[in-house]
Amino acid sequence: MNIGIKKSITIGGKDISVETGKLAKQADGSVVLQMGNTVLLATVVSSKEAKEGIDFLPLTVDYREKFAAAGRIPGGFLRREARPSDMEVLIMRLVDRALRPLFPDDYHAETQVMIQMMAYDGEHMPDTLAGFAASAALAVSDIPFNGPMSEVRVARVDGEFIVNPLKSELEKSDMEIMIAGTMKDVVMIEGEMHEAQESELIEAIKIAHEAIKLQCQFQLDLAAEVPASSPKREYNHEDNDAAIEKKINDFAYDKCREVARQGSADKNKRSEGFKAIKEEVKALFTDEELAAGGKMISGYYSKTMKEAVRDVILNERIRLDGRKFDEIRPIWSEVNYLPMVHGSAVFTRGETQALMTLTLGGKMQEQMIDSATKQGTEKFMLHYNFPPFSTGEAYPIRGVSRREIGHGNLALRGLKFVLPDDNPYTIRLVSEILESNGSSSMATVCAGTLALMDGGIPIKAPVSGIAMGLIMNKEGKYAVLSDILGDEDHLGDMDFKITGTAKGITACQMDIKVDGLPYEVLTEALEQAKDGRLHILGEILKTISEPNADLKPSAPRVETIRVPNEAIGAIIGPGGKIIQQIQKDTGATVMIEEDEKTGEGIVQILADGAEKMDAATKSIRSIAFPPTVEEGAIYEGKVKSVQAYGVFVEIMPGVDGLIHVSEFANERITKMEEVAKEGDLLKFKVVGRDPKSKKWKLSRKVLLEKEEKKED
Repeated sequence: MNIGIKKSITIGGKDISVETGKLAKQADGSVVLQMGNTVLLATVVSSKEAKEGIDFLPLTVDYREKFAAAGRIPGGFLRREARPSDMEVLIMRLVDRALRPLFPDDYHAETQVMIQMMAYDGEHMPDTLAGFAASAALAVSDIPFNGPMSEVRVARVDGEFIVNPLKSELEKSDMEIMIAGTMKDVVMIEGEMHEAQESELIEAIKIAHEAIKLQCQFQLDLAAEVPASSPKREYNHEDNDAAIEKKINDFAYDKCREVARQGSADKNKRSEGFKAIKEEVKALFTDEELAAGGKMISGYYSKTMKEAVRDVILNERIRLDGRKFDEIRPIWSEVNYLPMVHGSAVFTRGETQALMTLTLGGKMQEQMIDSATKQGTEKFMLHYNFPPFSTGEAYPIRGVSRREIGHGNLALRGLKFVLPDDNPYTIRLVSEILESNGSSSMATVCAGTLALMDGGIPIKAPVSGIAMGLIMNKEGKYAVLSDILGDEDHLGDMDFKITGTAKGITACQMDIKVDGLPYEVLTEALEQAKDGRLHILGEILKTISEPNADLKPSAPRVETIRVPNEAIGAIIGPGGKIIQQIQKDTGATVMIEEDEKTGEGIVQILADGAEKMDAATKSIRSIAFPPTVEEGAIYEGKVKSVQAYGVFVEIMPGVDGLIHVSEFANERITKMEEVAKEGDLLKFKVVGRDPKSKKWKLSRKVLLEKEEKKED
């Protein structure tokens, strides 16, 4: 009985096995991939025919992490996996962006790639393997695909690059990037780093590509042993008519070039010019011809327009909006735009605009993360919203899109390195894109820097971001474009987003659509991006040159105090009584947790205003670092409880003593509740300590006697 094919490869010193033909055999392609004890199941299914009227590839990439893989039961009422987490969505995007450009342009059958993490050992990272698994499933199928491709992660630890690092190694890295590619080319990059130089990024990409080539050859060898993988299925998903294509090209090419030559900075004006030509093209055909081949005619026009615009850029060196290749669009920005919020900024570059808000909170506002691969909290959040009106459109909003999650994550990675190491706040940045015509994610980074500085967060350095584009023909002639427009992104061959400080790169994201991108061109793009990034940074600093010295009046104050381990219980008190009382008395919010490494207690105090903060801090310090109660000293404290034999009074937070009924007053007292009640503020003297109970013995009467003697 055939139980499948299994092959292994060693990458970065780690063995990876791929098995096919054993599980999920009704899928068009399926593989089980394992590294260490982390196991992924990847499947792919593609319809035999394209649906009527579909002129694109309906590709869905789905990645899910099963809680059972880590020996855990999901939280929540249902106790089952629910909608994908942001991290799962980000991994879907990584795989999608690497796979999508490699399908044939004329393949329009609905295709679904599913990747499931079935086992996780806590060290071998599943996202490192997801692209490899997806491509391997396609390789052993009969689905047309111009691959194989693969993905690897490269991290730099102690100055050395590691391919597919373990989780423990990744935690010590100062640079980590995910790279996808084929045997010939790199097609996708995404990563973060601590002010890396352009040359260091290129070095990491080269190391990654060598590993990718090995994994691609491995997939070819695996597929060669699977009879069903060859030949690939035949299909015909597009109707083509060379005569109609030539007719449209001959009529519209020069007209489109003329619109492109005008170099108008007005997006709507350019759009109207191209639409007018399209209407003229439609007029060349009868109503019957348009009804029969409208999509084909529209597609040929779009192709003609794209080729004409690219020709003007490459051969006449004219961009759509008339700028030089390395020129940045006009920039204006403003801080402190909104009242009441904890920080705000508007950043506008050309026809792209982001409004950023900053909100500060304490420990209780941290984002809880409960996934199969990670549990804990996150104190820095950046959310990106892309409403329809930002592009002059109207369409239903159905939750947060994958694109919004991806763009927000890129901006977060660009900014998180510059947050202060001892930052006590939970920070939430929200980017509202109000206008969009090219690289709203990089506008988000710039607006985020401004809002952080406006809010008084002492960031290590300001960060700016830029999107680079590339136009390259088959002969190798190219143009590197700085600060690309939305149209230049659509018709170009590369979208390369780079964020960084004046010293180096903090994050990057690149998608490449052209075959054979030389490293020399990539290096030139990075150097040109550096110049643009520094220019944008200079414009930001004209608005605000350094973080404000203080927080906004509306912002809460947060202070963190480290206390000895033995003080944790005293601060909390029986059943939380002491900590609750401190919060009630001061109006501050107090959180305490134990540092797993040192065993110390970490107390975080969140308060509105200095008065509340000072009162809470004083209470915590008096418990954690109590002054010694001195016998014979005079104190003032509140009555904590009233008993028949006397009252217990707080000498200092957490330390009580007893004023016996006989020491309360000069006269005889029959009922204590008639002369004292909880909360009364009394002056008293410490007169001794009970040798058995160790409670302090207090006297109010001795002070009254002294006052009476003074009066005599």
